[in-house]
Amino acid sequence: MTGMSVGGERVLALLPELLLLLGAVGGLLLGLWTPQHRQWRVRLLVTAACLASAIAAAVALSEPAERVFEGTWVIDTTTGVVRIVVALGVAVLVWLASASLAGHPRETEAYVLMLLGGLGSIALAASGDLLLLVAGYLLASVPLYALAGFAKDSAGVEATMKYYLMGAFVGVLMLVGVAALVLAAGTTSYFDLAAQLPDASPALLAVGILGVLAGVAFKAGAVPVHFWVPDVTAGTTPPMAAYLTTIPKIGAVAAAFRLLAEPFADVPLDVPLLVAVIAAASMTLGNLAAFNQTDVLRLLAYSTVSQVGYLFMVVAVAARTDLAVPALAIYLAGYAVTNIGAFAAVAAVPAARTINDWATAVGRHRWLVVGLVVCLLGLVGTPPTAVFVGKLAVFTAAWDGALAWLVVVAAINTVASLFYYLRWIAPAFAGVPAAPSMQEGAGRGPRTAAGTAQRTRRGVPTGLLHGAAVMSLLLGLGSGWWLAFALST
Repeated sequence: MTGMSVGGERVLALLPELLLLLGAVGGLLLGLWTPQHRQWRVRLLVTAACLASAIAAAVALSEPAERVFEGTWVIDTTTGVVRIVVALGVAVLVWLASASLAGHPRETEAYVLMLLGGLGSIALAASGDLLLLVAGYLLASVPLYALAGFAKDSAGVEATMKYYLMGAFVGVLMLVGVAALVLAAGTTSYFDLAAQLPDASPALLAVGILGVLAGVAFKAGAVPVHFWVPDVTAGTTPPMAAYLTTIPKIGAVAAAFRLLAEPFADVPLDVPLLVAVIAAASMTLGNLAAFNQTDVLRLLAYSTVSQVGYLFMVVAVAARTDLAVPALAIYLAGYAVTNIGAFAAVAAVPAARTINDWATAVGRHRWLVVGLVVCLLGLVGTPPTAVFVGKLAVFTAAWDGALAWLVVVAAINTVASLFYYLRWIAPAFAGVPAAPSMQEGAGRGPRTAAGTAQRTRRGVPTGLLHGAAVMSLLLGLGSGWWLAFALST
């Protein structure tokens, strides 16, 4: 990719990010001059920016890896995959949110915040410097605080406060970690840290690594900084819950992967073991907490916590095996598609907040159940879905990276997760409640942003649910052939 140079750096190397930024600025300006009932124009502009960004990122995937702006921004396969998944994910989520945001006086601002949050997620993944990592953390956090409480009701305000306070606390821990690493090595560059940290003070190393990992673990929703996930997911609207549990998680996992592969690769502390323990705790506690959930959003929230555990498996072996990068790429793409599809099922019936309510509400819409089954079984890792191929790749990479015990734990958790997904699937298939609907969340009615039309459109979420189900199958089949070819060569 050739382009202009500013201070010796090629500006167009960041074309995908520039397109997202231009989409955010352009969307905000267009919204200022667009009547409230025609805010769909902004939606189209934002979607076009996301698609253009994804295309530019796909083109750049074929080029050699490089570091731009004095090595602070890394452009490689990991960054390229995150660019594509985030851009396409934001485009889909903008349309999913439109079903409940249409007519809102701040509809434009919501779409712009979603773009900026996506840009922050990409910055996390592309960071080659601790200071850029902190900036990415902030950009992937502040817009999301506003999105969490966009409904402006009591549940949304409570969700926003919990999210903000937890984010501020972990942000301070992250800054302490960055300061400790700077004291230990005298630099913030990943490249220089990789050379300096092996000889640094073990005490400073421990504080620095724990602080920085706490920051990325918070954005990923990993144990032990996962407490915000169920409350925020259940407190906001289903489309925003889908955004909060998908977009920042992708960038955070990629950021953790790069930290383990570069600056923390040769430190005297056993960082891979620490990440492996976090992975085991996340998948186990996430699954255990999901067993007794009756609120569908809280069930999916704990499901996302468990999914972080599987994603962190490949993070733990980032510097130990060549299979780590393709495994991460497949799982990130598969998780994004399937998770968005599961939340689209909830958004299609916004008034049904419990498992039994949802099963009753879709009695005359059986195709919703089919789409839900594909997405939920996809999250389990059932063939031939994308997450199945992703889990197979992750398990293979973890085994190759000498973490056989973690593979066993993950396999047990995969089987265990099937039971709480079946608790949702079985009543939906039967079409009648399995028990009287007395659970938390019953009768709340649809959650929409304040100032929005009371009736939400079911067509868009339903279409996205079925599209995600089909894409999960196609991506699983396609990536399965690609993975088989890669392993054979």
